[in-house]
Order: sequence, then structure tokens, then C-alpha cells
Amino acid sequence: MDLVLLRLLFVVILAGVCYFLRPFGVENGWESAAGGALAAGAVIVFELRVRALSLKRLIGAVAGSLLGIVGAALFCLVLRTAPLKSANAAALQIFVLLLMTYVGLLVGASKGDLLSPAALGTIFAGDRPARRSAKVLDTSVIIDGRIADIAEAGFIDGMIVVPEFVLRELQVVADSTDGSKRQRGRRGLDMLQRMQSNASLQVQIVPDDFPSIHEVDLKLLELAKKWEAKVVTNDFNLNKVAHLHHVEVLNINDLANALKPVVLPGERMSVLILKEGKEYNQGVGYLDDGTMVVVDHARRMIGRSVDIAVTSVLQTASGKMIFGKMDENGKIVASETAESAR
Repeated sequence: MDLVLLRLLFVVILAGVCYFLRPFGVENGWESAAGGALAAGAVIVFELRVRALSLKRLIGAVAGSLLGIVGAALFCLVLRTAPLKSANAAALQIFVLLLMTYVGLLVGASKGDLLSPAALGTIFAGDRPARRSAKVLDTSVIIDGRIADIAEAGFIDGMIVVPEFVLRELQVVADSTDGSKRQRGRRGLDMLQRMQSNASLQVQIVPDDFPSIHEVDLKLLELAKKWEAKVVTNDFNLNKVAHLHHVEVLNINDLANALKPVVLPGERMSVLILKEGKEYNQGVGYLDDGTMVVVDHARRMIGRSVDIAVTSVLQTASGKMIFGKMDENGKIVASETAESAR
């Protein structure tokens, strides 16, 4: 609203000046005022177009127009020595100046996107295209710690962004009176320090904050929108909310599930039975990647490794579960294995 009033004031002042001074020999004051108002309108349209330009295009346009003016000045020095009438020489000089400035402005603006941010220093540090490959980390994925291994293995490209409000949340957890929370918070700070000490990773702590938003998860989503970045998390609820806000998410748990080996019915494997299952006479064990294996008739084998035949594989929201069977002696049931393989 303030800009609109300022623009209207600019039009009124320029029209009033032209009304009283009547430049260019215009006798009618109202005609002169109308011309001034039109000139002010043209200036406002130009200002609106310039505001819509990106920083790269604006710098390209300025650089191109300056080069055009310099080239026109050099050309005019040559024209002064030419055997031309003064009126023709002046008109030609003005034409060359306008032509080269106009061409330089258009060419510079069109080629501005090709400018290299690295070559121009930190002036483009806030430009959006440089941020689009950034990954914003939330508190849960930092405490989890697997993001450090993934980043060091080269599967996370671009800048790793950690907002200060996430650091504050980590510090609160690390200072908790609860021993378990305190350990998790300190683990998260250790993971950040580990990533920062790796020269191949670009970790940046950003001060961006949104005081009007109190929830940390919503602040993360707003930061991701501002940076046009992706959120890295292992929080199931944040994953769902991010999709509702049309923010791209990289879920560490989804990656872990995708990397688990494919197990088909009929395959054989050895598993250590650790505890009893929910159903009668079931035993439960785990693979090295954490996949739960439920074995029928294995309750009495707790604490021992048994060979099983996979009967089925169930994919759930929390991960993958494998079901298997063994005979009374703890050996593979050959007939069932053969039937499953068929």
C-alpha cells in the first residue's frame, strides 16, 4: 500500500512540475501535465519490470548497457572526425548511443542466467537456484546418525542445511535431566560435528527462523519452501505433513527398507531365535539389517540358531517381516520348501 501511494505521489508531482514549467515549448499547461503524468507512468512500468527480474538478469542487463554506452562513446569519437554536418552528426551519435545501449541491455539480460555464482563471489549466496539442491535436516534424522554414513558415502549431494532452531532443540535434548534423552541429544551433536569435520561435505548452519510459527516441524517445512530444498527425516508424521505442504522428503527409513535384501518364499536361511512370538509356539529373531523373522514351532529354540525355510514375506508400514518354518528337530522341512519353490 505504501508503494502505491508513493507511485501516485510521484505521478502527481511530475505532472504538477510540468504544468507550471511547461517544458519543450508546450503552451497549454494541462497538456504539459498530461505529458508529465505519462512520463511518470512509463517510469513506474519500467520500475515494475526491473523488480520482476532475477538478480542474475539484472546484473547482466546493467553490465550489457554499460558496455553498450562505452562502445557508443568510442564510436562517437570516430564520428567527430567524419565530414558530416553538425545536425546529422548529433542525430547519428544519439542513434548509436540508443542502439548500443538497447542491444546491450537486452543481450545482457538474456545472458544473465549464464553468469557463474562461483565467479561472482558470495553475491549470489541468497539466490534460489543455488539452493535447490540443498537438504534440510530435522532433529530426528540427526539423532539417528545414519545420515552421516549416507552423506560420507556420497549419496547426499548439494549443501546440507541445519537451521539454528534445530540446533536449539538438540541442545535442549542434550541438557535434559532424563539420561536417555540426554544421551540422544549428545549423539546428535556428535553426528553434526562429525559431518562438519568432513572436508568433502558442505554443512551450513543457517539463522533463518520463523517467529510466528512455534512448531519446529512447520518451521522446517517453511525453510524448505524458502530454499526450494528437500527435507531429510525419518519421522513418519513429518513425512506425511510435508507431502500435504508439497515439500519433497527424503526418508531414511524408506532408503533402509529399499536396501534390504529381497527374500523369496522357499529360500533357506539361518536365524538366531531371541524371544517368543505373539502367537502360540512362535519364536522371533532378527537379520543383520533389523528385519524381524517369525518362526513357527521355535519357542523352545530361544537362544539358539536354527535353519528355516521362508514361507512368506509381509511388507508393513514399519518395515518387512519374514515368516518361516522348521521341523521338530530344528531342520528345514524339505517337502514344504520344495512346494514353496514350485
